[in-house]
Amino acid sequence: MRLDKFLVDCGVGSRTEVKKILKSKQVTVNGQVETSPKAQIDEQADQIAVAGQGLTHEKYVYYLLNKPKGVISATDDDKHRTVLDLLDDTDRRKEVFPVGRLDIDTHGLLLLTNNGPLAHVMLSPKKHVDKIYQAQVDGIMDEADRLAFENGIELKDFACQPAKLEILALDEEKNQSTVRITIREGKFHQVKRMVQARGKTVTDLQRLSMGPLRLDSQLALGDYRRLTVEELTSLEGFGVEL
Repeated sequence: MRLDKFLVDCGVGSRTEVKKILKSKQVTVNGQVETSPKAQIDEQADQIAVAGQGLTHEKYVYYLLNKPKGVISATDDDKHRTVLDLLDDTDRRKEVFPVGRLDIDTHGLLLLTNNGPLAHVMLSPKKHVDKIYQAQVDGIMDEADRLAFENGIELKDFACQPAKLEILALDEEKNQSTVRITIREGKFHQVKRMVQARGKTVTDLQRLSMGPLRLDSQLALGDYRRLTVEELTSLEGFGVEL
């Protein structure tokens, strides 16, 4: 592998930034200063350091984010903060992107990665990857609503696949419900529209899980972390290189 690609993959900087760092003689390969971006290295065997700090090559990276409201699931936007704005400079340089999207006013679990094949598989309608949400609803949801979700809600532009509705709590006095909804799709505003089709309104929506990944209760809104070994292992079932 070329040294400059290795450094970019490790989040040291862009190719332009990496060239400047190499010229400044901050990079060593097996203890020897290296200034050529074209130098060939063995990413598994050679010891690469920048300013004395050793680097480990990563082809793919994975971040579990607790997305807050007011931030959009995009890599770039002129009007709003994006989920990439929540990352530190090094992690942002890994060229990650959100796997799927959450509406600007929806919060909860979002996976960020640079592994395109994994993202493709997780979002594929053929894979039927479950996504679980918890919603606060204006209106009392009941058994008829549960059966309607189970049979597939008909919207104006498409018919939703069968979904699971669990009624967690009801407040008759405030006319509010707390529900958990499991879907296998992820179309635009789908959960909100499904609830609306039953004559109620979602006032708060949080994603709890996507496939085998679960929202970390210790992760504050706006914070993120790398996936654990156990979480990475759980993704092996998608049959792509991790």
